[in-house]
Amino acid sequence: MQPVEIYTTPLCGFCHAAKRLLKKKGVAFSETDVSRDREQRQAMMRRANGRHTVPQIFVDGVHVGGCDELLALDRAGKLDPMLAGP
Repeated sequence: MQPVEIYTTPLCGFCHAAKRLLKKKGVAFSETDVSRDREQRQAMMRRANGRHTVPQIFVDGVHVGGCDELLALDRAGKLDPMLAGP
């Protein structure tokens, strides 16, 4: 399983939805709360090509996008192969 990182805030419904999908699939992920950490939010924005909304999700260091993109990958059948890796 490829490493998954997700940048979140506690009150974000989209963050909860993305984490719920990953948990449903049995995917372990590291979570970074950017709600009170300006440096972490800046790091997230650099990694996510300027995107400032949460969640921002990375699979094996590759930026996937936010919750909508994660759900779209799943619906298209592309998320499981991405998570499984090469």
